[in-house]
Amino acid sequence: MSQRVSLLLGVHAHQPVGNFPDVLKDAHQRCYKPFLQILYRYPDFRFSVHFSGWLLDYLLQHFPDDMALLRQMVARRQVELFGAGDTEPVLAVIPNRDRIGQIDTFSRKLAVKFGQRPQGAWLTERVWESTVVPALANCGIRYVTVDDYHFLCAGKTPEELNGYFTTEEDAHKLDLFPISESLRYKIPFSPVEETIAYLESLADHHSLNTSSAAVYFDDIEKFGIWPETYHWVYEQGWLEHFVQSVLASDKICTRHYSEYHASEKTRGIVYLPTVSYIEMNEWTLPAHSANIYAELLQQAKTSGWYEHKKAFIRGGIWKNFFSRYPESNWMHKRMLGLSARLIELPMQQRTSEMKQKLYESQANDAYWHGMFGGLYLPHLRRAVYNAMIELEALLDIRAPRPSYFTEDTDLDGVEEAYLQNGVLQAVLKLDGFASICELDAYRLKHNFGDTLRVQCEHYYQKIQAGQPDTSGGAVNGIASAHDRISYKHEINAEDIVADDHPRSLFVDRLNGTFIAYRSVAAALENNHFQSENTNYPIHKHILLDQNRLQVAYHFTAKLAHKFSTEINLAMPSCDGMGGRYICQGRIPGGFGELLELAGMTEITLDDDTLGGSVVLKASHPVTLRAHPHFSVSQSESGFEKIMQATTLLLEWPVTTQELIITLEINAR
Repeated sequence: MSQRVSLLLGVHAHQPVGNFPDVLKDAHQRCYKPFLQILYRYPDFRFSVHFSGWLLDYLLQHFPDDMALLRQMVARRQVELFGAGDTEPVLAVIPNRDRIGQIDTFSRKLAVKFGQRPQGAWLTERVWESTVVPALANCGIRYVTVDDYHFLCAGKTPEELNGYFTTEEDAHKLDLFPISESLRYKIPFSPVEETIAYLESLADHHSLNTSSAAVYFDDIEKFGIWPETYHWVYEQGWLEHFVQSVLASDKICTRHYSEYHASEKTRGIVYLPTVSYIEMNEWTLPAHSANIYAELLQQAKTSGWYEHKKAFIRGGIWKNFFSRYPESNWMHKRMLGLSARLIELPMQQRTSEMKQKLYESQANDAYWHGMFGGLYLPHLRRAVYNAMIELEALLDIRAPRPSYFTEDTDLDGVEEAYLQNGVLQAVLKLDGFASICELDAYRLKHNFGDTLRVQCEHYYQKIQAGQPDTSGGAVNGIASAHDRISYKHEINAEDIVADDHPRSLFVDRLNGTFIAYRSVAAALENNHFQSENTNYPIHKHILLDQNRLQVAYHFTAKLAHKFSTEINLAMPSCDGMGGRYICQGRIPGGFGELLELAGMTEITLDDDTLGGSVVLKASHPVTLRAHPHFSVSQSESGFEKIMQATTLLLEWPVTTQELIITLEINAR
């Protein structure tokens, strides 16, 4: 065995909680199904696989025959199953009690569904913090895979990374396998012959009485879902040719991680820094810092010393996403608050439904953004909020909260005021705008304040520079998504101008100037604010009444000015066919269209995806200007515009002493 390199090949399959059914079906047809079918024909080819819990549940329900193939491969010891948190959380950013609960939930699921409890675990986005070691060890996990880059950052050399190492934290031990970056970029993008030659060259690197390991663990979506890969991997036969070539080689043997771990000794103790994969280190940085970091990397590559010294050019850490994006930080801190409330309940009052909703709210995808993260995708954020709002309603039944309270939920130094009546909840940011950052309808399980402001992104440089589409295939093999520049939509300069205000509800202006408010009084029924930067005081009252949110404006003088308020509403249908405006019995357009109405006193926003509607009423006629709010993001398919909310701008002259705006939220 010592004369052959042990190929430890693992694939990670994941779809975000709340992803569209059509996307799941397409992913299965173009990737999961053909991959399993081909590997099933080669029982001697051993490999490891991790399906995230939510995706696995979906596949078991909708594609039982294909999952039966996986079950057979497990039974005949062809496949080793890897564990993780059930809903694919980043373990480092959830409480330790939830780490243990998530890991154990998924391990039990694998044992019940496939008869194998995992010894190894996949770390979401390969985010490493030593604090996760005790939870993994307590759940029976003996080893995890992380990038070889993690080890280089700890001072290891590439030549040393041909086996596994051991670390410890708080007297808990865990072994670590270094995933080869070279293999990540070769499989499946390089020609088979080139990849096999590289693997066979590793057989000469073994030490006395030890077997050299070639460690690969990466997204299975590279085998069919990434651009060009379905044609390359299946239609042109890359995968089958690769499997056949590995089995035919006298220098390569496929082994499970568990087999290698049981037969080989650790390469020694190692302590890894807090880090993720190289690309993530750039994505976590604010645009200005990311630009500097990218320039430094480019200089290093141009000068020819990048590969030798890349471990010492380090970007940010994964948790930076919370400081970069207020929306991500808000979700995260709301989730932590709900986790704390759940654990405070007496054990007999906690239910499996509560635990499941908490775990769904911890799914990683909606909390970050890079090439793949889903913070920019409204339906993924909506899935997190759906779970949190449903959990909050369940908790309120058993441990009721006051109708009004304040706290600094997101730890930004500014308090928020919570108004809730069991039907609706409005959260006011006490930052001078006196606007609503979260508006929850418990029956609909929806947050109408769930939108995203436009902020500068590092990749805007590519758009501003007008870089051409370089999505063509590589000379040999095909190009990775990381190396492409392509456009799904036409992007203009005005599309990437950063917002100068929060995209919340009831952001007020007088003659186009933002109004600064101070809190005057708060009571169980309403919040009262008074303007500070106007010639005459303007008073703003916010209150809840059953399924109605009411915002009243009182003017102490009749001014020759125009007053406006901006309401950003997250409507689930976005610019799809299911969302429409209804006014005086007719449909003037959809949420993705521009709309202007003069003398309006009532309009309905009806949404099929929501399963409900919002009726906006004004006590006096106002001018309504509505438009879709888009953001520009990057994905493996190219730059794209995504609708985040419908922006309603209400404007009226200050000729009356009071105007009341009401949002009535109805479920069908």
